[in-house]
Amino acid sequence: MTDQRTITIPGKPIAKARPRFYRRGKFVGTFNCQETEEGRMKWEIAHQFNREPIPTGLPIILQAVFYMPIPGSMSKKRLAEINYSHVKRPDCDNLLKMIKDCGNGVLWVDDSQVCEVHAKKIYDHNPRTEVTLEW
Repeated sequence: MTDQRTITIPGKPIAKARPRFYRRGKFVGTFNCQETEEGRMKWEIAHQFNREPIPTGLPIILQAVFYMPIPGSMSKKRLAEINYSHVKRPDCDNLLKMIKDCGNGVLWVDDSQVCEVHAKKIYDHNPRTEVTLEW
C-alpha cells in the first residue's frame, strides 16, 4: 500500500544558495544567508503535511514542479516557442536542494530516504512550488 501527499508552497520558487564565509583575524566562519526563506518554507511544509515525518526505511518518490514567474519582457510568441519551459537560473538541482533540506525532520527523517526524483521548471502566471511525495 502506498501513500501520497501533495504540498503547494506559494510564491516564487527559491534555490538553495551556497554558504557565505567571513574572516575575523585568523578565524574563518560561515553563515547561512537564507534563514528567513528556509523558515518560511519549513512552516509551509509542516502546516500542510500535518503528520509525523515518514519513518526511516520507507523509500520516497519526490515529484516537484517549480512554477516560475513570467518576465514582463517576454512576449507571448516567445513563451509559446519555448513551450512554457523555464531554461534560466536558478537550476533544478538547487531548487530541489532547498526542498530536500527543508523537508528534513518535517517530511522525512533524512533526505537520504528519497530514492527517486522527478522535477521540472515551467513559467506560470501564479508562481509556486508543488511537491508530491509517494511512499
